[in-house]
Amino acid sequence: MPRRQRARPSVALDDGRNVSPSPHPCAIARSGWPHVRCDDLTVPEEGEEGTADGAGPRTFHHGEFPTAKALEAKGSRTVSVCIPARDEGSTVGSVVRAVVQPFLASAGGNGLVDEVIVLDDGSTDDTAEQATDAGARVVQGVAAQGGKGQAMAAALAASSGDVVVFLDADVANTTPAFVTGMLGPLLFFDDIALVKGFYTRPLHGDPTGGGRVTELVAGETAAHRWVFEKVGFTDGYGVELGLLIDVATLMGAGAVAQVDLGVRIHRNRPLHELRPQATDVLRAALARANR
Repeated sequence: MPRRQRARPSVALDDGRNVSPSPHPCAIARSGWPHVRCDDLTVPEEGEEGTADGAGPRTFHHGEFPTAKALEAKGSRTVSVCIPARDEGSTVGSVVRAVVQPFLASAGGNGLVDEVIVLDDGSTDDTAEQATDAGARVVQGVAAQGGKGQAMAAALAASSGDVVVFLDADVANTTPAFVTGMLGPLLFFDDIALVKGFYTRPLHGDPTGGGRVTELVAGETAAHRWVFEKVGFTDGYGVELGLLIDVATLMGAGAVAQVDLGVRIHRNRPLHELRPQATDVLRAALARANR
């Protein structure tokens, strides 16, 4: 049965499309998403078929969602930006400033973002000080340094936004477009539940040599709070792949979008340092293989 949708004022994107800004999840429930209830914000139970339109993930460019139109589409919803970090004192400050200065109203920004949280996961350097000086609220995180998934879960628990964006703390060239790009699909399209960033990663003059995995399964992530609360966070570095598979399983691949964030400057580790991450990703995949 087709979903019923309330008529809402449309917003024109730069490519000429007119779209209706996505409502709060309760409004989605009222407008006909059959598996979302306003009282407990549930999505399909395991075994139920996803209902999102489209055969697969949709792709956007961050330039499709300029700040003025994102603000218009945001409406009364609140937005949290969460930045898990461990020993990232050299870069976390610039990541925070790229969010705080343009978007955080209390720092003179336009109000697109309501809070910026750095989850300091057992750092031994000046990560917390750098993040605080840049304008973030620093939360001390996971006991015994549990891993990226555990840090993301702790950051979500410390935040309050209806929509939550996770940014990496170790990117040297984070820009405000990372935030508007990740938020855009969630604010404009009411059938998109999860957004992933992808990008070009240069290395030693090669424009694409720096990234092993740059689409969908690693890096920046954003979703409605109820989505994160429903699917949860896989432990360790398998968290992004776990989110991707779990959301696609519950709601259909059409509920996932990817956004081109441009160029990402990031330290590139030798392969031997990536073995623990690879193990976590493989573990997350194998745990879901029977689905």
